[in-house]
Amino acid sequence: MEYRKLGRTGLDVSVICLGTMTWGSQNTEAEAHAQLDLAIGEGVNFIDTAEAYPVTPVAAETTGRTEEYIGTWLSARGRRDDVILATKVAGPSRDPVRRFRGGDNRLDRANIEAAVDGSLRRLRTDYIDLYQVHWPERPVPSFGGRGLTQLGNAADTTPLAETLEALDGLVKAGKVRAVGVSNETPWGVSEYLRIARETGLTRIASIQNAYNLLNRIFEIGLAEFALHEQVGLLAYSPLAGGNLTGKYLGGVIPPGSRRAVANQFVRYDSPGQAPASARYVAIAHAFGLDPATLALAFVNSRPFVTANIIGATSIEQLKTALASAAVALPAEALAAIEAVHREIPDPCP
Repeated sequence: MEYRKLGRTGLDVSVICLGTMTWGSQNTEAEAHAQLDLAIGEGVNFIDTAEAYPVTPVAAETTGRTEEYIGTWLSARGRRDDVILATKVAGPSRDPVRRFRGGDNRLDRANIEAAVDGSLRRLRTDYIDLYQVHWPERPVPSFGGRGLTQLGNAADTTPLAETLEALDGLVKAGKVRAVGVSNETPWGVSEYLRIARETGLTRIASIQNAYNLLNRIFEIGLAEFALHEQVGLLAYSPLAGGNLTGKYLGGVIPPGSRRAVANQFVRYDSPGQAPASARYVAIAHAFGLDPATLALAFVNSRPFVTANIIGATSIEQLKTALASAAVALPAEALAAIEAVHREIPDPCP
């Protein structure tokens, strides 16, 4: 297993990060524990979760269950010092199902402090290694949106400086070791870095955004921040919601699959998704690779990626994902990938 620096924190994290957003819905507690046992045994030391998980599907009664499953594993195995544990505070809810902290969960000090205490309790730990803002409070193009035509009302939005000051307070209190952002834009990352530089508040260590063969938007504006400022990408959805495995080609939706149980991932419903996915699957077969391996190995190979967050609903899927860490794509395969990207660029932003 390869390990990479998490920003400027001094922490070394495995290039494969174990994602958990299906635990508590598609996966039972026993299955979650089995995944953790296998991943840790194969050298993974990085686990990512969120107070909002699971999300396959979104349901009020299961919210927080994923953290609870991780907490019972940590308690049973006694291996807290062996893992870098990351979780997230939810911004204002954008769905009609979940309401965090009564539905008035701005990214202010009161909400952030309440959220971290809830996560610590569910995770059965007294510190979190990486605490991330799950999504911005302000309106931004995300989850399939393109562009921004107007700003929200600044008076109704917590200033980023206040959010960062609250996160900094968690670091000073010893509840959190490092902080990061997720689903963020170049402007947002720039502001967080500027505020930290000018005030001495804790600097963000990472950016957790979607990145895969169907969505390379990160390369346009954020990759430069990642490389120049050592604020690396924690890439989520590296298989584009399973589309890059080829299992949905031809309109097939296998029972129990992501698309069968969760209909909120509309970013992968674009017209260009199927033809692009088919081309990438064909490249994998041409080079004797599993399509999932090609997609994951591509993400692993990017110099601005700190870790690739993989998720699995079966042990076999997890084994394939873990094995991708040892795969180096040949130059010919990378050239074929770039040819498709030029013809069908970023169909699923």
